[in-house]
Amino acid sequence: MPPLVYFFGNGRADGTREMKGVLGSKGANLAEMTNLGVPVPPGFTIATSACMEYLTSGGIPEALRAEVAANVTRLEETTGKRLGDAGNPLLVSVRSGAAVSMPGMMETILNLGLNDETVEGLARLADNPRFAWDSYRRFIQMYADVVLGVPGSQFESLLAGKRLLHKVESDSGLPEATLRTLVTQYKALVRNATDRDFPADPQEQLWGAIEAVWRSWTLKKAVDYRKVNNIPNDLGTGVNIVAMVFGNMGEDSGTGVAFTRDPSTGERKFYGEFLVNAQGEDVVAGIRTPLHIDEMAQRLPAAYGELMAVQERLESHYRDMQDLEFTVERGTLYLLQTRTGKRTAAAAVRIARDMVDDGLIASDEALQRVNASQLDQLLHPVIDPGARATPLVTGLPASPGAASGVAVFDSDVAVARAAGGEAVILVREETTPEDFHGMVAARAILTTRGGMTSHAAVVARGMGKCAVVGARDVTVDGEKRQFRANGTVVSEGDWITLDGASGRVFVGDLPTVPSEVVRVTQGSLVASRAPVYEAYARVLAWADEARTLRVRANADTPKDARQARGFGAEGIGLCRTEHMFFEGDRIHAMREMIVARDEGGRRRALAKLLPMQRADFEAIFEAMNGYPVNIRLLDPPLHEFLPHGGEESKLLARGLRLTRAELAHIVEGLRESNPMLGHRGCRLGITYPEITEMQGRAIFEAAVRARKRGIEVQVEIMVPLVAAVKEFSHQKAILEDIARQVLGPLGPVNYEIGTMIELPRAALTAAEIAREAAFFSFGTNDLTQTTLGLSRDDAGRFLPGYVERGILPDDPFQTLDINGVGKLVRMAVDDGRAARPGLKTGICGEHGGDPRSIMFCHQAGLNYVSCSPYRVPIARLAAAQAALAH
Repeated sequence: MPPLVYFFGNGRADGTREMKGVLGSKGANLAEMTNLGVPVPPGFTIATSACMEYLTSGGIPEALRAEVAANVTRLEETTGKRLGDAGNPLLVSVRSGAAVSMPGMMETILNLGLNDETVEGLARLADNPRFAWDSYRRFIQMYADVVLGVPGSQFESLLAGKRLLHKVESDSGLPEATLRTLVTQYKALVRNATDRDFPADPQEQLWGAIEAVWRSWTLKKAVDYRKVNNIPNDLGTGVNIVAMVFGNMGEDSGTGVAFTRDPSTGERKFYGEFLVNAQGEDVVAGIRTPLHIDEMAQRLPAAYGELMAVQERLESHYRDMQDLEFTVERGTLYLLQTRTGKRTAAAAVRIARDMVDDGLIASDEALQRVNASQLDQLLHPVIDPGARATPLVTGLPASPGAASGVAVFDSDVAVARAAGGEAVILVREETTPEDFHGMVAARAILTTRGGMTSHAAVVARGMGKCAVVGARDVTVDGEKRQFRANGTVVSEGDWITLDGASGRVFVGDLPTVPSEVVRVTQGSLVASRAPVYEAYARVLAWADEARTLRVRANADTPKDARQARGFGAEGIGLCRTEHMFFEGDRIHAMREMIVARDEGGRRRALAKLLPMQRADFEAIFEAMNGYPVNIRLLDPPLHEFLPHGGEESKLLARGLRLTRAELAHIVEGLRESNPMLGHRGCRLGITYPEITEMQGRAIFEAAVRARKRGIEVQVEIMVPLVAAVKEFSHQKAILEDIARQVLGPLGPVNYEIGTMIELPRAALTAAEIAREAAFFSFGTNDLTQTTLGLSRDDAGRFLPGYVERGILPDDPFQTLDINGVGKLVRMAVDDGRAARPGLKTGICGEHGGDPRSIMFCHQAGLNYVSCSPYRVPIARLAAAQAALAH
């Protein structure tokens, strides 16, 4: 049986970085750094499996207790100190660490082992009583909050009162006597809140902390983080017990967080912050506004020089940008953590490109380093440079992008107002992991405290949210739900705009303009003057070389088609012809066709629509010159084109020369109990073949006209909602007859007729359909609805609860249901190609832009995915990652 506890110290460790699944990311990296000879305090890691065992059984095996005891003894021998020894006490930190890094989402306890006796011993050893009592009050506050459930805000209130009394801004200005008083008050607070004394036995403290770290795996903030980042719930967390080193021992001590490259831009520049005479949570929590890392060179020059050498070594070893936590104790440097650093999309593509250019990694590995979904950030708008507005304040530009919304001061309020459709910006003095759900709901985050490595900054960058932190001129009043800045009061519900690239905050809803990447694709910015675009384009060029899946776009207008091509789309996978009917005068002609009393009336109305459709198709063929264009015939039920009462019905009746009663009778006759499964798709074309005739004629005439202008046309005509092969054959015969009429005198056009697989019966009878159809396009939106029996419009009321309870792993309308819908797709592909070798297959639902669904599409052997134009870059990279993974 493998051990449950792994030791590291004195240059040797029981683990390595390859053991993240066993030790968690933090434990594996502590072991790796120890083996590299990097200065790391000694300690040991409890395996992640112990967490899941504890959460399942609720008990602690005796074998684990024995292993922990043996490793405590080993740690005591290594340090020369003993846990609970009043003369030479060993103090430890107890930290979480899952296999996938979850910054700030689980619990940490520092200075464990302190009590009324060991604090005196620590004071004598350090010859610094103030430091010892500062460490003790920190320990009580942290332990009581994390383990005993006493809200940390109650301790903060007492601490704030002492700062006010002594007229100091930070805790470091409080004298020893005040810290002694705080310890007494803190213990009394614990007694009143829990009806028990604060535990003095270090062994009780240790196991209380270990269990609290395990339980923190189930905290709401941790569960929410895993949900947002698609992290499995069964990994568990390791527990890292590490000998304490102290950054709060005086002016020759300190603590900090740093990145080996700029996490916002990707620039090859050491980037970070530190505080003198502080402990780690002071930096991360934003309790004090930190100093720039460059100032460490003057304040702690020897430690800074060693830190620079260590960060170079770690980045070279891990071959990726590293996020470091360090402490300096009386001039001696210790590394407490290294992990792959969270970064913006702009930083991700630049770091990937630069590391390839520097020979650190190959292009295939670089592609795996960039989160495909994160590319969406590069398409975010920025504040219009021409907007005339004066910044209210300027803070630190923690995460780029621009966002406007109403100010809110509470995470629960942010969630509620966002659920109601409002754009919200979360404003806090500082965020904590408990704010994670509010940060997910918000468009952007503004804090008055903290630096570029604070919780708000790190989490916002990881989520691609705009964030401005450390805006010192902002004073937040949570009770009044408002903030003040430079004489201006902003109340909850007032609009503000944040510029995450410059750190500026504005009052009001400012206009935005397209991002650098979008402007280049639109031709309004030269690529050579767009450094972010250059790195982005380089990464996507590697992706295009690596992938086998083609990437198309869903585009209904010439403008959408041109945008799609700018983003690298290799054709149109879905052109929804019904969207064309809603523009301008077209809707009137469409409605005239619907209310016509006979075929002659319908044909007269359709004749008006023909030149409109033909012009649209010709413009789309022009935009996609040389690339395939897949045009879906009319799909929605006819009642969707008609008004259902009110002034619009009155005007329509007058325009169609009908009485309102006659129009109401027609509308009522078209009403269906379940229109999604009603008279729509190919069923309309079978009932009213003249509709299919008109659309076929518009397509073929447009193709001929485009070809005459030198445009290479590849057209695919898609028959929707086919359930039986005879439905498809009926529509195909009409289209081929129109093709002969149009193309006979005008010459050949490259065209194919296929179908959309969006009903389970179509998937089950794919072999029959494939004998007639030249291609399959999987309409996974409707295929998901019809397979799961879910209405996409109504299921939002209960689907989130299904995902939270684990009934479904994901929202099936966002990520493809591989075990259900996926089986139908695989079956249809396999059976279809057995009947028609070389059958072209693709996907055109929203899943075509989802990286995990794209992975499935690659595995299932599809030829292409199709998605909205702005998802095309994501799909290109995700397709490459799928190819490299298999």
